[in-house]
Amino acid sequence: MLLLTLDLLGIFVFGVSGGLLAVRNQLDIVGVLVLATATGLGGGLLRDVLIGAVPPPALADWRYLAAPVAAGVVTFVWHPAVGRFERVINVFDAFGLGMFVVAGAVKAHEAGLGPVPAAVLGSITGVGGGVVRDVLVGRIPTILRHGELYAIPALAGAGVVVLGLEVGVAQVVIVFVGAAVASGWRLLALTRGWTAPLPRAAGTSGS
Repeated sequence: MLLLTLDLLGIFVFGVSGGLLAVRNQLDIVGVLVLATATGLGGGLLRDVLIGAVPPPALADWRYLAAPVAAGVVTFVWHPAVGRFERVINVFDAFGLGMFVVAGAVKAHEAGLGPVPAAVLGSITGVGGGVVRDVLVGRIPTILRHGELYAIPALAGAGVVVLGLEVGVAQVVIVFVGAAVASGWRLLALTRGWTAPLPRAAGTSGS
């Protein structure tokens, strides 16, 4: 039940993120629903296919499709002025990231994967929907942008969950800790301007 709740919450929050970006790009109701659905379900579908959970719950359980559609409708109807969306999109995206990485890590761990593969798959679950969203609106995915701290917080949150499960920490506790690590790190990076390490410029020297 906990895994289902995390999945549906992550799907809804990511759906809002996708819907807001669609509105900001002046898409119509169809575009908003498509982007919300692709963002909400992209990472989970990839996770389930990789661990052999077929047919994926997103295709077998109506609630998985209802969540992003509801997020798209709510976003389309209640969005404020388009010019204020950027900050809201980033906040929803950060919370969606936290929920998805822990859900992905837990499901991968329950499928019998080792700690490292489970953590990697958890991070893929978190970033997959965002990549699909960005590609559909024709922008460089957040995970690949110059210096963006996105994949690192995702992997850290997933790693905390997997390590916690390995040492016997209660699932209901460790999922909230892992989500807080991923979402909190991502939000701090946005507010404080933290970036991922970059290579030295060609021709520079130093120790």
